[in-house]
Amino acid sequence: MTKKVAVVVTDLVEDIEFTDPVEAIKNAGHDVTTIGFEEGTVEGKHGTKINIDKSIADVKPEDFDALFIPGGFSPDQLRADQRFVDFAKSFLSKNKLTASICHGPQLMIQTGLVHGRTMTSYLTVQPDLYYAGARIEDQPVVVDGNLITSREPKDIPAFNEAVVAALA
Repeated sequence: MTKKVAVVVTDLVEDIEFTDPVEAIKNAGHDVTTIGFEEGTVEGKHGTKINIDKSIADVKPEDFDALFIPGGFSPDQLRADQRFVDFAKSFLSKNKLTASICHGPQLMIQTGLVHGRTMTSYLTVQPDLYYAGARIEDQPVVVDGNLITSREPKDIPAFNEAVVAALA
């Protein structure tokens, strides 16, 4: 069954943390919608141009089965906008599949819903998760129910495998 996956992203995303998982999700037969501050194009840290399909103002969490938050500097910018925080909060509070890699959990911290969850992230984000009440495991990928987190680009193969399996 095809799932609808929302990907929240803006400028300075870590390119490969966006491109590789999105490709894996699409290759598994699922629909991906990129969501940003507004429709148009954003640019990754290493120059990848990413088309934004929908503005955050034009989407509802109910329209999607899963949320993916890639890393880089993108999540830090997104978490400053309450619309993205509320969007992510909806997925977490309804126990819908939520996946993020590297700095992606920064957006989840802002929701107040990581307390008691088992997670991982990039090394420098792990203390933030810990102080927000999450249990940290320094593993390539951590699955806690419908929450999937990963640390960094070298962990992408394990992350993609976990995400695609959860969408199946």
